[in-house]
Amino acid sequence: MIGFTPTAEQQQLVDTARGFAQRHIRPLAQRARQDGPPQDPWPLVKPVFEAGAQLGFTRLFVPQDLGGMGGTCMDAALLLEELGAADIGLASDYFALTACMPLMAMRAGSPSGEAFLKRFAEAPAMVLAGAQSEPDVAGSELMMAGPDPAFGPKLSARETADGWVLSGRKSAFITNAGAADAYFIIARSDPAQPVFTGLSIFLIPADTPGLTVGKKTKLIGWPLTTHAELVLDDVHLPADALIGQRGGAAMTFASVPEMPIGLAACFVGLARAAFEHAKEYAAERRSTGRPIMQHQTVALKLAEMAINVETARLHVWQAAAACETDPMRAAMLLAPMAKATAVDMAIRNAELAVQVLGGYGVTTEYDAGHYLKDAWIGWSCDFTRDVLHLGIAQALTGDG
Repeated sequence: MIGFTPTAEQQQLVDTARGFAQRHIRPLAQRARQDGPPQDPWPLVKPVFEAGAQLGFTRLFVPQDLGGMGGTCMDAALLLEELGAADIGLASDYFALTACMPLMAMRAGSPSGEAFLKRFAEAPAMVLAGAQSEPDVAGSELMMAGPDPAFGPKLSARETADGWVLSGRKSAFITNAGAADAYFIIARSDPAQPVFTGLSIFLIPADTPGLTVGKKTKLIGWPLTTHAELVLDDVHLPADALIGQRGGAAMTFASVPEMPIGLAACFVGLARAAFEHAKEYAAERRSTGRPIMQHQTVALKLAEMAINVETARLHVWQAAAACETDPMRAAMLLAPMAKATAVDMAIRNAELAVQVLGGYGVTTEYDAGHYLKDAWIGWSCDFTRDVLHLGIAQALTGDG
């Protein structure tokens, strides 16, 4: 029997996350929206991130015997919805990504991964990043490249007598670049092999010689986040920098459906925030002597927004539950479905919020327009909507 009632521990996690988000995240997000995006947001975000790390948010999946919370994907979904409702960018980039990346080390099944997990658990507030995309390489090639080794990431990983040498560039969309303490970088360890057997994952500390942060990218929303290019100029790494098996990057990423599900949960929070913003406005704004929420045209929009929140949340919860019972189905079908649905619902709710607010919906005085810009980013990050749908179609038909 499936239930949707959080346990007492989960409800405590929700209450803690909601209180933290309202006290720390939301004021910072409001400031960034009013003053404009800071040139370097990390100094502003760092105290908030450290406070969240002290509450255990970044060590959600770390086993309890190592000092973590030993949480499940459902715990993450509940937590990240609350953080995403306060600010989608901060929640997804700093908290969701950092919390999920250690799962790759846990599931790669290598001594180096286990050693990193212990270091991460002991660190007060380590920021993590993953580096996949590259200039002039379509992001879809990570999922849709097929058996041709000509496609996919080109950053080279050359094995030497005492380790590895990595050379190349990662695109200017690398999340947390410049703020991260360590990067999980995908490189081509076997150029004659296709994506699914030719890529490996390497863990590289941010202060490694030869690794530099290059050109930054400014997004239309998410003003508190940082995205930039990574340049690797003959970066020498020890043998144990390899996470998991050589050529096992694709399988390792596939073993962590919590990553897209966590991102989807952040967008549930955004969809909810847009709904609550429109509902609050509609209760206060009056037309013909009564609150506009009593007019059918506005009431119908609010009803649709409420349905959208529940739809997105149910998709995320279903995928989160499957991580424990059927992780392969979660990875291949339910996680991309949850991400696609949550982003769609966030965009739709932000559009409806702009409509409910009327003229004020297109001003910077209210949050509706900001929510819309934030939501649109979801169609492009962590694979585009169309690529996700194509991947779902492949999983359903067995094609490719």
